[in-house]
Amino acid sequence: MTPSATQARRGEDCGTGSISCRNCFSTDPEIFYESKSVPVNSCILLDSPDAARAYPTGQIELAHCRRCGFVWNVRFDQVLAKYNNAYEEQQSYSPRFNTFANELARSWIDRHSIRDKTVLEVGCGKGDFLMLLCRLGRNRGIGIDPSYVEGRLEKERPAPVTFIPDFYSQRYSHLQADVVCCRHTLEHIPDTAAFMKMIRESIGDRPETLVLVELPDVVRVLKECAFWDIYYEHCSYFSLGSLARLFRLSGFDVLALSKEYDDQYLLIEARPSTGPASASLPEEDDLHDLSTAVAEFRRTHEATVRNWKLRIEAWLSEGKKLAIWGSGSKCVAFLNTLGMNHEIDSVVDINPHRHGKFLPGTGKEICAPSALTSRRPDVVIAMNPIYLDEIRRDLAAMSLHPELTAV
Repeated sequence: MTPSATQARRGEDCGTGSISCRNCFSTDPEIFYESKSVPVNSCILLDSPDAARAYPTGQIELAHCRRCGFVWNVRFDQVLAKYNNAYEEQQSYSPRFNTFANELARSWIDRHSIRDKTVLEVGCGKGDFLMLLCRLGRNRGIGIDPSYVEGRLEKERPAPVTFIPDFYSQRYSHLQADVVCCRHTLEHIPDTAAFMKMIRESIGDRPETLVLVELPDVVRVLKECAFWDIYYEHCSYFSLGSLARLFRLSGFDVLALSKEYDDQYLLIEARPSTGPASASLPEEDDLHDLSTAVAEFRRTHEATVRNWKLRIEAWLSEGKKLAIWGSGSKCVAFLNTLGMNHEIDSVVDINPHRHGKFLPGTGKEICAPSALTSRRPDVVIAMNPIYLDEIRRDLAAMSLHPELTAV
């Protein structure tokens, strides 16, 4: 076990008397962002506005490691961030996202000959991507995730795919696979070095095992001052360089690094190291860029929040009705950071499993997009600009043509 964030904050970790980096264990971080009373899980579906408004909160205090570039929430308490089948993160209702997922799966399969192999996905969610890899490459699959919902995608499920509704831990280290895939999970892991060490030890002496990881890019978040992309359950934030450094420290050779999905996501491809460390890739040289981005975020954060408040207040003063498209973590962070609730008339989402549920913190109800035909918003705020085209098409199909903007 590694020390909790609270212990780290009190200087009780490893006897160093200071906060230590969860990637490289350096004790020279800088705290650059704080936010209090934020919902401890933003994708949990709640059944009433009262339950949503009373949902537990925690604190965010982001630290930046000057040595390896890692960014993490030193106030994170893993006990608070619960995951179960009420955690609704599925993105595969979006045509744009499905196109990306298909392209990524085909790219990985073709480039690494992932055919007739066993694929282990750690943090598989509802299983969409694992089933895609297995279907396209005739692979066998094992998916592990506490939020997996049995039967949801049963019609699409290839026969040789098994799901385990649990957290990945040492108890599953016996599971052997040709490919270990981990998409949008590592950012939820507080003890990143311990987690990657566990993955490496589970692979053992199988040097051909391929490890594929995808997660958000912290440099984009910092440079765009995207405060809506900072939320409690994301306790660990990476750049290409800090991700590669974690992998190398954990006993892996880095094969490739890239950014995808309009540069929102980072991808790393790696294999267990069996000899001298491989040469670093150009993308790993980003410590100066990270420090600059941290300083820019610190300088512009308050103004960015204030400008969004003023923008919304201006729309309201003109008598305009506002809606938000996308009810996931970005929406929860956006509304809670702005301290807004009644100012927003509607929150809609294309995921039918979210309809009729309520957002943690504000208690806003999540509606189907069809609700906008009667509510007729004047302004729709998209929580991710990559979906603007498909949102515009969906609105036009309902004969709605509001002002459409994005965070």
